[in-house]
Amino acid sequence: MPSFGADMTSGILSEWRIKPGDRISKGDIIAVIETAKGAIDMEVFQAGTVHSLQVTPGSRVPVGAPIATLVGDTESVPAAPTSPITPAAQTRIKASPLARSRAKMQGIDLGRLSGSGPDGAIIAADLPDTTDTTKTASPPAAPAADPAQMRRAIATAMASSKREIPHYYLASTIDLQPAQTWLTRYNQDKPPEAQLLMTALLHKAIAVALKRSPELNGFYRNDRYENAEQIHLGMAIAIHNGGLIVPALHHTDQTELPQLMQQMRDLTLRARRGGLRSSEMTDATITVSSMGDRGVESLYGVIYPPQVALVGLGTPQIRPWVVDGEVQPRLLVNMTLAADHRVSDGHQGGLFLRRVDKLLQKPETL
Repeated sequence: MPSFGADMTSGILSEWRIKPGDRISKGDIIAVIETAKGAIDMEVFQAGTVHSLQVTPGSRVPVGAPIATLVGDTESVPAAPTSPITPAAQTRIKASPLARSRAKMQGIDLGRLSGSGPDGAIIAADLPDTTDTTKTASPPAAPAADPAQMRRAIATAMASSKREIPHYYLASTIDLQPAQTWLTRYNQDKPPEAQLLMTALLHKAIAVALKRSPELNGFYRNDRYENAEQIHLGMAIAIHNGGLIVPALHHTDQTELPQLMQQMRDLTLRARRGGLRSSEMTDATITVSSMGDRGVESLYGVIYPPQVALVGLGTPQIRPWVVDGEVQPRLLVNMTLAADHRVSDGHQGGLFLRRVDKLLQKPETL
């Protein structure tokens, strides 16, 4: 069972996408894992042949426990596995994930049904029709994450972070007027789906600045710092039932702005509807948390371990600002940095914020 973040201690294997004998390649989706933050598509990170599945759908499994056996091309077939991990309440009930989901929503006891699927498993067609025939039935929605469970998971991870990581905080006000002027020109003749938002410029500037601030882009593990070779910004996304999820924008510093904007829209949609991949949940090298249009001037975040820094973005607002000795109305944003004092200090953090500021004064270079 993989870990999809510091706040995850176990997960429910909701669905297998493979079976014994299947040949799989790196990057294939092999299972769906239910976590406190919703369903995650689990990717495999090596090629091989599926030998056995050791966990039945519906089982809660601790992080690190084996769930399947994969045989590489040069490996011998291992001995037969022990009995699959099975939740006590579902030991004698075989059912498809869709049948379980619908039964739960409709209040149907699966133990009273007979299955017509493989090995007698209950499938969706075996469920009794409980719909009102006078109304048009709508397809069942995917089960949402439990808000209370998500809050507990976030609180546990953040309490550990504040207790173990020596945070320091810096703040800077950045003049976004040049970026806004450039953005207006760029979007002028483009359809809505091709237009850029200010958040794309901010994320790109942060990623580019990190190339010269490697002490903020990496992980603190086993009492030492590991610099990340790539820059994958974790984008904090508020989900509708409360809480946050932080998938990664891969290779942010190398991605052109139009593609970055598409990636951000896609991640936001999948974070709220389901369909995030495990790689997107595990390899963010730094987190960026933005208050968007919520009217908050500054955000002071808590570092998400094992990362060593978090950038907070307030809501861009028009405020008085002195330019060439004159007070002018300008679009400003407050940017903050929370960083790990075991890895960097205020001098390095200040240089990073200055680099972001300079990049945003020449947005055409991004």
